[in-house]
Amino acid sequence: MKKNLWLFLCLPLLTFAQVNEKDSIRVDLSNPHATVYTHLFFLQKDSYQPKKASKTVLGLSEDKAVEKVIKIKRVLDGKGLFVDFNKIPSNANYKDTIGYSSYHRYVLFPQRMPQIYVEKIANKWYYSSETLASIDAIYKDVFPWYVQRIQNIIPDYGHNQIFGIEIWQLLAVVLLLMLSVIIFFLFKKIAFKILQKIQHYITKSNSNIEVDKVLKKLAHPISLLVSLKFVDVIFPSLQFSLAINKWVFLGINITETIFWIYVFLKLVKVVMQIYAEITAKTHNKLDDQLVPILNNLLTGIVVVLGFFKMLHLFGVDTTTILAGATIGGLAFALASQDTVKNFIGTVAIFLDKPFHIGDWITAGEVVGTVEEVGFRSTRIRAADTTVFQIPNSKLSEMVINNSGVRLFRRYNTNLGLRYDTPPELIEAFVKGIREIIKSHPGIRQDAFVVQFTGFGDSSLLIMVNVFFMSLAWDVEQASKHRLHLAIVKLAAALGVDFAFPSTTVTIEQFPEKKGFLPKYNTDSDAITKAITNVVEEFKSENLKE
Repeated sequence: MKKNLWLFLCLPLLTFAQVNEKDSIRVDLSNPHATVYTHLFFLQKDSYQPKKASKTVLGLSEDKAVEKVIKIKRVLDGKGLFVDFNKIPSNANYKDTIGYSSYHRYVLFPQRMPQIYVEKIANKWYYSSETLASIDAIYKDVFPWYVQRIQNIIPDYGHNQIFGIEIWQLLAVVLLLMLSVIIFFLFKKIAFKILQKIQHYITKSNSNIEVDKVLKKLAHPISLLVSLKFVDVIFPSLQFSLAINKWVFLGINITETIFWIYVFLKLVKVVMQIYAEITAKTHNKLDDQLVPILNNLLTGIVVVLGFFKMLHLFGVDTTTILAGATIGGLAFALASQDTVKNFIGTVAIFLDKPFHIGDWITAGEVVGTVEEVGFRSTRIRAADTTVFQIPNSKLSEMVINNSGVRLFRRYNTNLGLRYDTPPELIEAFVKGIREIIKSHPGIRQDAFVVQFTGFGDSSLLIMVNVFFMSLAWDVEQASKHRLHLAIVKLAAALGVDFAFPSTTVTIEQFPEKKGFLPKYNTDSDAITKAITNVVEEFKSENLKE
């Protein structure tokens, strides 16, 4: 009996102590941390005093201020925006340095809710005038007009709870997921048609099977993003608790980020596919080599940006990482100067375009055909099929002789005839070569020269100077082959011999001994017939090819 009486007397004292403990937490507006804490603390269930929370609003009546602070809290809870007080500054003179000028303000969620922030007015911190002006519109977006009507038509048993969640909320989640699936399948077809229209408008070309396949893959994540956006907009209306909303919206944001990374990766693939088709129609093969380099570069940028976005969602301060990466990157750059120089050399090569893929170039001591221009080096194949890998930093500084950009390929040679060749056959041989050149389809007809130009040590020199029209090295060699073969046949038909370095010893001929000098046929009819036969045969061979 005495014990019960003692509890009865002490109970008012305990109640008074609890109330006094709550009242001991005063309204504090001295810094951003204190203002936000005051607002949210006095709107909690166990410390609900909205009039004290309304002190964080300046310039409104008490009733209006209470309405505003309640809406601000409900918006934060509805969007799953959990306030981490450890990150809110306690500096009374805190300045937000985002932008070109600094202000005494603090934005709670710069990425997801930039309209809600506190600012310093006089010596205290309040919710900004922009926040108060926009909170009604934000509230309507988060909790549309139909939310209250749904609440009114929900029967009493709908508010029964299963695992702390009301029955109507569970049914609403199921309905929301069904609607999002329907939206996904509808928008997938619409997105594909829109992407096709855009592709046709940009490229001015008909449908391409490979491009269409990539567009279908691109339409898939885009439609998923639309479905997720639908869930993101509607889910706050279901009025789940902050704890549930926090994890749901974190999952939605992570999923959206992954899908956006996928979308941009597919977009890079589409752009590269279109660019590859465009470059395939040009004569410049260096553009074709640019496709894989750009593809790797853009893919790397998308992955890196997506990685930083994921870190930001998990609360990691990306600015600190970037600052550390900058310092580490400087050290890395100093340690890898050659790689940086090669990259700059690669950019210079693609901008200046000193050669194309397939060109025959001379770069220092290296002579050969350009096969590939990579991110770091250029591969050149020599005539003996060996491969030279030249760093692009060095190649960009070399003097490059590009035989591939010549308008024509010049070919000059001297043919040596024996000194005992009769003048008539020399003239006939020169004339026959001219006729062969005129019949050659791969030689420029207005710029060739065939003349008897001089006397060598052991031969009479016939200069042949022509220009082959094909810039390809293999085609040039085939043209030379046909020209040389025709000249050899002409010499055989005329009975003309080619000289070679030799020494002639002249002795008196013995009686009844025949000399070793060849016998030449200088009959004009025979010469004309021989030239005609060789030229006609050459023409017929060209027609066959």
